Amino acid sequence: MSAQEVLEQAEHTKEAAGENRKIALLIAVIALCLALSETLGKGAQTESIAKNVEASNLWAFFQAKSIRRTVVQAASDQSRLSLGLMGDAAAKAALQKQIDDWQQTAARYRSEPSTGEGTEQLAERAKHAEEERDLATAKYHHFELASAAFQIGIVLASATIITGMIALAWISGLLMLAGIAFTALGIFVPHLLHLP
Repeated sequence: MSAQEVLEQAEHTKEAAGENRKIALLIAVIALCLALSETLGKGAQTESIAKNVEASNLWAFFQAKSIRRTVVQAASDQSRLSLGLMGDAAAKAALQKQIDDWQQTAARYRSEPSTGEGTEQLAERAKHAEEERDLATAKYHHFELASAAFQIGIVLASATIITGMIALAWISGLLMLAGIAFTALGIFVPHLLHLP
């Protein structure tokens, strides 16, 4: 091998090393973006599960309160029917007091703003938890798509080093931009796109 050929090969190796450094930097940036989207996705997934559990618990509490209210209301209605059959004034007054107490209890089971545990308040709280769950789920889907774009971008950038096909690096860069776009959508407007 002549000195000229050795010099040309050394220069070509130096150029390839420079290109490989750029690709390595691209891979590092995409990996950073991947780490961020995965962290955001995991947080959104955890919030979605937590809000789903909260909504389920609130609906169960709502059902329990509804059953209690129905039982108390039925006892009150049945007692009201037998009120007219009673002859003793003292017994009639005692039964009327019990009916009034049951009516107050039934009304409290329906609406109890002080504790937020009436069926009306529980239904509102459960619906709010469902909305928060749906928002977190929408964010999670965007972050998952972003993560997939970043992962494919890393693979293509790595393939650029092996194959020397610069087009793969460009596609990798475009996938990184797509991943950043999905991450931004997940953060700022997760309901803009309807994702499954």
